[in-house]
Amino acid sequence: MIELLVVDDHAIFRAGLRRLLSDEADMRVVAEATSGQEAIEMIRDRRFDVVVLDINMKGRSGLDTLVAVRAEFPRLPVLMLSMYIEPQYMQMALRANANAYLSKDTHPAELTSAIRRVAAGGHHMSGNGLTGTGPDEGPPAHESLSQRERHIMMKIVSGHSLTEIGVQMSLSVKTVSTYRSRLLTKMGLTSNAEVVQYAMRNGLID
Repeated sequence: MIELLVVDDHAIFRAGLRRLLSDEADMRVVAEATSGQEAIEMIRDRRFDVVVLDINMKGRSGLDTLVAVRAEFPRLPVLMLSMYIEPQYMQMALRANANAYLSKDTHPAELTSAIRRVAAGGHHMSGNGLTGTGPDEGPPAHESLSQRERHIMMKIVSGHSLTEIGVQMSLSVKTVSTYRSRLLTKMGLTSNAEVVQYAMRNGLID
């Protein structure tokens, strides 16, 4: 049984999530917190298999809460739910070591699948409802990248802007942008968010 702590400052959302997950035979919401501080105190008090954490809460944000949780419980699986679909929020969650990041518009089946995945030690990133592709045919797409393209890809995954990458690699922003366009084309992707999701899905980051 996967025992979950749900952290969200909206009672209606927590109740809906509890009802949704009650239909799953292998998971159960055993506690709810209305703030980051309350969640941290609960986590100190008892063991949970997965924490489902809202990114946008009054007072201490979900990201700040995640940082505090990681400082004390580095291996506790944390799945972040967000109303934000912009890739920078996914990247911030990634840098804070979230195990999963899903939009609140995500289909329930993807949510339950992600919970099972992180409970088993995996990761899942889906900033705007994107799901993983089916089984790959042939070698992974990133293996077609040049060494420089792969280097830039990993800096994008780490949340660096094109300007920051240019400074770090002594390249112009225009040149970095050209490399980014090439790697997106080679990998069949269209955005930084999809690059982050690809890296998570293919085990390119911890």
